[in-house]
Amino acid sequence: MYKYIVTLVVVLGGCAGAGRVSHDSPRDAFEKGVSYFERGRYSRAAEYFQGVFDYGRTHEWAADAQLNLARSHYKNRDYIIAASEYSRFAEIYRTHERVADAEFERAMTFYERSPKIELDQTTTRQGVEVFNLYIQRYSNHDSVNVAMQRVGELRRKLADKQFHAAKLYERRGLYEAAALSYENVFDTYPDTPLADDALLGALRCYIEFSELSIVARQPERLQKAITHYQRLEDLFPDSELLNEAREFGGVAESKLNALIEDDSTL
Repeated sequence: MYKYIVTLVVVLGGCAGAGRVSHDSPRDAFEKGVSYFERGRYSRAAEYFQGVFDYGRTHEWAADAQLNLARSHYKNRDYIIAASEYSRFAEIYRTHERVADAEFERAMTFYERSPKIELDQTTTRQGVEVFNLYIQRYSNHDSVNVAMQRVGELRRKLADKQFHAAKLYERRGLYEAAALSYENVFDTYPDTPLADDALLGALRCYIEFSELSIVARQPERLQKAITHYQRLEDLFPDSELLNEAREFGGVAESKLNALIEDDSTL
């Protein structure tokens, strides 16, 4: 029994030892981290890059270790941890030539974490803000064009989220809420592909909303519908939705003219 226990202790001790990182200098820790990183073993690489800091944060290997630590977490899809490590790099080594790279890669962690449209889009909005800040600070950096593309993608997702909310209100017959939501899509995301759809939705819903309104409020709501039709025609003359918009615009104008004829005070 004693021999069995001793053997078990030795085996367990050997297994525990096999999991430890071993290095005898910051350079040794860094180079082992790079080796593991290049082999795709990102968790192990992160352990070695972290080990570089056992020797402080002011030696020649520290800054590169910090950046590669962030990248290891990014590659391992630990995006929240990666974002924190990128921020740490930018804060500690703020004069380093790779700060712009770190800021761009930090923004990419928000892009990667942006959830499906059905879920809360707080992270998506944060991503837009972080990318825009990077673009403002490093307007000549190599990754600015990519950052602008990512901003466009994230903004389209936010527009899509708001547009689907508007459609849901419309399907439920909540036409005022739907019209306001469609307006918000256009006002906030006029540069996205849904801008003309949003104007058509607002036009359509204001007509429906006017039907549910007291007579005194109908002209105001029909006029809003007409205004949205005119916007769509002026801003999107090549829109595939223009014919449909003209039909709704004609309906709104006819209804408004009929109200004016029936009430000389209008």
